[in-house]
Amino acid sequence: MQKILIFQSLWAMERRHTDGMERSVEENIEMIAGAGFDGISTDWRNRDNVRRISALLKQHGMTAEGQCFPATVDDLKPVLEIATESGLHHLDIQPNVRPRRLQECIPLIEGWRRLAEEVDFPVYIETHRDRMTTDLFFVLDLLDCFPDLKLLGDISHFLVGREFEWPIDEVNHGYIHRILDNSWSFHGRVASREQVQIEISFPHHKMWLDLFLDWWEYGFRSWKRRAGPDDTLAFTCELGPKPYAITGPDGNDTTDRWAEALMMKDLVRKRWDSLST
Repeated sequence: MQKILIFQSLWAMERRHTDGMERSVEENIEMIAGAGFDGISTDWRNRDNVRRISALLKQHGMTAEGQCFPATVDDLKPVLEIATESGLHHLDIQPNVRPRRLQECIPLIEGWRRLAEEVDFPVYIETHRDRMTTDLFFVLDLLDCFPDLKLLGDISHFLVGREFEWPIDEVNHGYIHRILDNSWSFHGRVASREQVQIEISFPHHKMWLDLFLDWWEYGFRSWKRRAGPDDTLAFTCELGPKPYAITGPDGNDTTDRWAEALMMKDLVRKRWDSLST
């Protein structure tokens, strides 16, 4: 039976409050487990850190999305080795290059895909600003070259990057749908056409929240058609700390991001559950 696993980003657990207080990794994972998340998302490049985190996750019966930021084909090799030792749900590549031409991307993607074939967990390429995948149209061109390219969809970057007018027209919906049709995992953040991350609990932001919930639901339906009968889809709540989070004059978040992560988790699970009713 297909299932959704909802993760919480460890980066999003950073407070970055003016009081200077931060929780330990142990405290953060305890909070995440206690709130009913299925796993976490975090940087997977440091073997010692990964061992520490993996042990904590095992205690709570959770899994992980590993993240990495390769600039070359060979940069991926040590991360795959660490991930093979530790185990995870999937590995997320943020391609840390900024080519101007499609031809420069082809050897990198081909190399990463060859390496990914050697491991027994999925490897996805994330859509993200200041990366190879920064621009929506450029990524659509990449999909023309690699129609089966497996993406990790963080569509907040495309909305703010392209500054779609409201209401979103059918052409732009179609562009996003094509990204979602190639997405095998998702990062959860709600953008407006001006900000990459807005407060989802504010009533005047409901139109943007509903837009993203509709897009994610489309992505879920698309994934269910493509995935195997017993596969699991990972959705990561990724409400980042400042400067992603909007701050007030005191330099602190305008909302409780943890409370909003719990809100997002419940809304996403409700959308998923509605697909089988």
